[in-house]
Amino acid sequence: MDQCELTPPQGAWSKTADRLLVQLIGLLPFLSWWPRVNRRTLKADLWAGLTGAVIVLPQGVAFAAIAGLPPVYGLYAAMVPVVIAALFGSSYHLVSGPTTAISLVIFANLSHLAPPGSPDFIRLVLALTFLAGCFQIGLGLARMGAVVNFVSHSVVIGFTAGAAILIVTSQLGAFFGLTLPRGGSFLSTWANLLHQLPQINVHSVVMGLASMLIALVILRLNPRLPKFLLALIAISLLNHALEGGIHQVRVVGALPSGLPPFSPPVFDLDELRLLVPGALAIAMLGLAEAVSIARAVAARSEQMIDNSREFVGQGLANILGSMFSAYASSGSFTRTGVNFEAGAKTPLAAVFSALLLSCILLLVAPLTAYLPVPAMAGVILLVAANLVDLRGLRHVVRTDRSEAAVLGVTFLSTLFLQLEFAIFSGVLLSLLMYLKRTSHPNFTILAPDQKNPLRPLVNVLRKELPECPQLKILRLDGSIFFGAVNHISEELHRVMREFPEQCHILIVGGGINFVDAGGCHMLFQEAHRLRLAGREMFFCSLKTEVMEVLMRGGCLHRLGEGNLFASEAEAIAHIVPRLDPERCACCSARVFRECAFMPGGAEHDPLLLMPR
Repeated sequence: MDQCELTPPQGAWSKTADRLLVQLIGLLPFLSWWPRVNRRTLKADLWAGLTGAVIVLPQGVAFAAIAGLPPVYGLYAAMVPVVIAALFGSSYHLVSGPTTAISLVIFANLSHLAPPGSPDFIRLVLALTFLAGCFQIGLGLARMGAVVNFVSHSVVIGFTAGAAILIVTSQLGAFFGLTLPRGGSFLSTWANLLHQLPQINVHSVVMGLASMLIALVILRLNPRLPKFLLALIAISLLNHALEGGIHQVRVVGALPSGLPPFSPPVFDLDELRLLVPGALAIAMLGLAEAVSIARAVAARSEQMIDNSREFVGQGLANILGSMFSAYASSGSFTRTGVNFEAGAKTPLAAVFSALLLSCILLLVAPLTAYLPVPAMAGVILLVAANLVDLRGLRHVVRTDRSEAAVLGVTFLSTLFLQLEFAIFSGVLLSLLMYLKRTSHPNFTILAPDQKNPLRPLVNVLRKELPECPQLKILRLDGSIFFGAVNHISEELHRVMREFPEQCHILIVGGGINFVDAGGCHMLFQEAHRLRLAGREMFFCSLKTEVMEVLMRGGCLHRLGEGNLFASEAEAIAHIVPRLDPERCACCSARVFRECAFMPGGAEHDPLLLMPR
């Protein structure tokens, strides 16, 4: 046998290699951007990573406090999850880690199951994180990236605004130097605060206000500086100089100097049943945050984002992170923005930030013993204030009442219900609004514009035009599926009742995207009912996909192939000769060109006989 017959063609080897490379990149996404790494990108990524590590130090401690965890767990959440999300996600600039919203959801879900900060509480947090990661990676592997679109922008804005108020409420005790019951409701916390107002520690309030003031001044002078970190350092020195311990100003205490310990999630079946709703809410909220941030940065960097790959990256980050003492993480607004502005070129910037944070934790962890708790509370209050998107709130309220209702329900649910139900209620209401819109397709009445030589069909609500006394022309904008058939049928009945003299109906179907089996059955029934009443239903301008469904379902034959036309002009040309000639003879409307060929047509309008 000839040797060349045993050797596959070069093109076949090339296609096989390309196919294997695509599959390998699907499993190891970092291979797609690794060739971009060089000396220049490494330098830029290293500087961006250092900036991110400095910024997350006070943020991580603050977020852990919101979640009811020891401060060091906020830093653990900015290590292993950050590396995994960077290597297995699709965004070059997204930086994951602890976030305010997820921290608050964790506290709200678990504070009634175990005392915050206790070993049982930490165990439940890590188990909750593991379950959330499983949900996320499952959605990613199923290529369900579009599911995040059901968490509408209004839900996120409403939830974030409500979360900001809850964060402020959770920090009132620390800010005023009071001991308020943790885990209480929004209203009960404020009631306890008002009851204990005479016991406010003035020195604590001064430390909290001073941290806020210093951070704002630094922001005004140079926004690139780590304002929170510098503010906390300054207040720690001030508190030490003023001997804050004498005035009962509480301090955070020294963080353990070490890397995240190995902590495999542990939970039983009874706890699993309690954790699943919260885990699903955290998974959806985390994915919505991560994808929205990645998209926002990608719009500036001109990069394509793969939602499903981001799902897998976030899921792996939470699953593996939970095994190394990291609680649930997602994309960080602040750190991602700083990472991009600092000149990051590849996801190695996020990897460097995690590695450098580990080094910082080993070196400066004991210094947190001098950090006043009221100063931390002041920083958290500033973080919460930045969460409220006033411009977005105004835009939604002014633009769409339905979306404003979704925003309002989500906001109030966040304040007065469990947080996972606040997210679910917003998503559910958004879906109901969407279903209402899609299940109520719009009918538009059309008539020829006689002043235009081409006589196009236009909306009679925009321009008052005479209609044909025998033919009603309707444009249907929306799909004909099981959820819409009842509304379409009712609208057709209403038209027949209100315009009994117009015997026939022409439906312009250019806006019909698809028809299902229920839609086919409804169209046949309505056409049959009209036919029994001596009337006819015609269709034109249907899309190819719609025609194919009508043909497969046998509806095309039952409607009558003579009643379906390719265009509006063809439909009118065939329908007008089928109208009642006696009524045409005494008609003065003459809206169609074809009316010139009906009895009495030329007498009423000789111009109708002019060529097109």
